[in-house]
Amino acid sequence: MDNEGLIFRGGKNMALLPMLLFIVSCSLFFSVFHVFDMTALAMLAFLAIMIGAIFSRNVSHYWKAVISEGIGSEMAVTIATILLIIGMYAKMIAQSGVADSFALLANHLGLHGGAFTLFTFISVCIVATATGTSVGTLFTAFPVFYPSGILLGADPVVLASAILCGAIFGDNIAPISDTTVASSSTQTYKHKPGSAEIAGVVAARFRFAIVSAIIAGALFYFLGSNNIPLAESSLVRDSQASYRSLWMLVPMAVLLIVAMKTRNIFKAIPSGILTGIIIGLLSGIFNLTDIFALDNGNVTGFLYNGFHEMVSTILFVLSLFGIIGILRASKTMDRISAAICSSRLAQSAQGAEWCIAIGSIIATALVGGVTSASILAFGPVANEIGLRKSLHPYRRAVLVDCFAMTLAAIIPFLSAFIFIVSADHQFFTKRISIYSTS
Repeated sequence: MDNEGLIFRGGKNMALLPMLLFIVSCSLFFSVFHVFDMTALAMLAFLAIMIGAIFSRNVSHYWKAVISEGIGSEMAVTIATILLIIGMYAKMIAQSGVADSFALLANHLGLHGGAFTLFTFISVCIVATATGTSVGTLFTAFPVFYPSGILLGADPVVLASAILCGAIFGDNIAPISDTTVASSSTQTYKHKPGSAEIAGVVAARFRFAIVSAIIAGALFYFLGSNNIPLAESSLVRDSQASYRSLWMLVPMAVLLIVAMKTRNIFKAIPSGILTGIIIGLLSGIFNLTDIFALDNGNVTGFLYNGFHEMVSTILFVLSLFGIIGILRASKTMDRISAAICSSRLAQSAQGAEWCIAIGSIIATALVGGVTSASILAFGPVANEIGLRKSLHPYRRAVLVDCFAMTLAAIIPFLSAFIFIVSADHQFFTKRISIYSTS
């Protein structure tokens, strides 16, 4: 490759074709077909890469860029490694049943209406922070909190909103979240090697997120009552939940403390896993086969399941980095960053921040509200903009993540989050109607 980078038939803008094809595919999957499958998205990304190769004047250089500057880059490999370890921890927390314990606690405390809605919001925030996944938290929290809350007098729409907001809030501040990892890892230092430390980024964004959470909590409390009290929630009373699962908040605290003190996620996550296994065994939450077991030729246990379930996410991440490698090698990333930085808005540091914020919102909307995809796609562009204007990596990571996970993540008819919440709302509302009339 020469100094101009990859050369394409049809002009230099053809380097954008794989990314555009991927964005269109994501929008169709989420907005039209309502399909949320990371492996399918990875396949679509590779198809887009293969189509882009048709227009490359040097196919060997094209695929070398996909591999060396994309899939095989230090940033891509680091994110993939972190996600594999995170998967085991997240599955451990999810399998412990801590969400059920929160619902049981709310029922025993006699929380109804707006009080239950507020409690649900706080509980889901904690669960999402512990597991590091907003989508996973939605699927975990809805079956537990939504039916119980409706039967305890909570407003259905506000309660669903509380679950959604709690899931996104926890995902935003969780050190183990894929969005936190992506936003931190894509923002590099200007005068020294390396990217923004995850713990530092979390600490920087927490003061913004907590203010929003307090305001939202107050609104959920005052607006969360249905004013039509229903029957006591036997769904909670008759469940197998127990308070002992709350012990699993300890490994979450250990992970956060180690992350903040060492600023090393590779020390923090194993500490959380080890603490969780020990506490889980001592408290009776887990037995040895829950952790890892071989059964009739099959591997089971949360360590294996968490690792295995993260593979599709990693395939998605690596495929998207393949597209990013094309943009880097073709100098498209540099041209986009230069164009933004030369705009009138970006002439000041504050203007550059607005460019990053607006870009994050647009990128998230284009990929159907999938924040991890938008951050991985736009993060490198934000990095170049920030480097040119000497914005600190923490600041850049906060801007990319926070703006991606606000309005852009919940745009009606575009957001995957909205589709999930709407589907859960309809499904459990039907179940409650059947239960109430039986």
